[in-house]
Amino acid sequence: MKVLQIINGLSTGGAEKLLVDSASFYVKKGLSMDVLSLSRKRTPFWEELEKNLNSEIFGLTDKSIYNPILIFKLIPYLKQYDIIHLHLFPTLYWVVLAKYLSFSNVKLIFTEHNTSNRRRKLSFFKFLDKFIYKKLNSIICITQGVKENLKDHLNLPIQLIVINNGIDLRKFLNTSLPKEFKYFDSNDFKIIQISSFRQQKDQATVIKSLKFLPREVKLILVGDGVLLESNKNLVQSLNLTERVIFTGNRYDIPELINYSDVVVLSSHWEGFGLAIVEGMAAHKPVIASNIEGIKEIVENYGLLFNPGDEKNLADLIQTLRTNTNTYKKIANACYNRAQQFDIERMVDSHIQLYKEHMNA
Repeated sequence: MKVLQIINGLSTGGAEKLLVDSASFYVKKGLSMDVLSLSRKRTPFWEELEKNLNSEIFGLTDKSIYNPILIFKLIPYLKQYDIIHLHLFPTLYWVVLAKYLSFSNVKLIFTEHNTSNRRRKLSFFKFLDKFIYKKLNSIICITQGVKENLKDHLNLPIQLIVINNGIDLRKFLNTSLPKEFKYFDSNDFKIIQISSFRQQKDQATVIKSLKFLPREVKLILVGDGVLLESNKNLVQSLNLTERVIFTGNRYDIPELINYSDVVVLSSHWEGFGLAIVEGMAAHKPVIASNIEGIKEIVENYGLLFNPGDEKNLADLIQTLRTNTNTYKKIANACYNRAQQFDIERMVDSHIQLYKEHMNA
């Protein structure tokens, strides 16, 4: 059985990180698996994947991944594999159309990573989505919330399978703290959010929450994206420059989480929230926006706040800062919750699904 996983690129993002982190586990279990990135851009994720995979990594273009010509560049790959596992848009559209145009018999499995996207708000794309999704052999949803939202969007008799994302739990517990992490004083109470800077992730609410908190509460923002500069401007306008650090993209996430006291994810929508589970695995209390996708991971373990409500978020941060017993209780509950998201469980479920299609 030969498997090819295809994704938009290997820059940053939860789906990209998941693919990189899981690669070695597929190999360990004897699966022959290659990876194709629509973007040929070499990144730290690409280099990490090369270390973990020991098989082929392909790239298609140095230009826009939204160019339909990529459909025809994908067709030769369809003839070389038994299973193709897809992630994200436009990979979803291009691969399905490549199969449709080439009359290939390859099995297509798609992982839906989010509860929402901009396409779902446009009637034209809703029509196209129905056509595209009907051509898939299996659709994996990373949470029940993702499944319910996709089911409502498509309104089709299509089977949707829930397989939770996973993380390598061993990376996040008892990680040594690098000496170069001197962003803030040792007595400061450090909040961290790890996410790309785009509308979905809403770092602005976390930044604004600092207005209601003592000066000893500091914020670490990890990531890059189109809204990075606007968030930096927000920090300056609120006179918070000494309390917020922007690290850019980082690949020492376990160390950064262990350096911090609380992990926050302030998203408007989310499929799973990988960084939240990573925080849990590091034995840190987590606070996340009360939305589908995240809610089913965090509820009854970490803390949830009203999306966009910086005062509500600040109150929860202050509770963890001032109440040691509550802090320990939430941290322990989060750690126990993280054990349910071992990456090997996810990989085993994927391989079982691949085998079922091969035997069908």
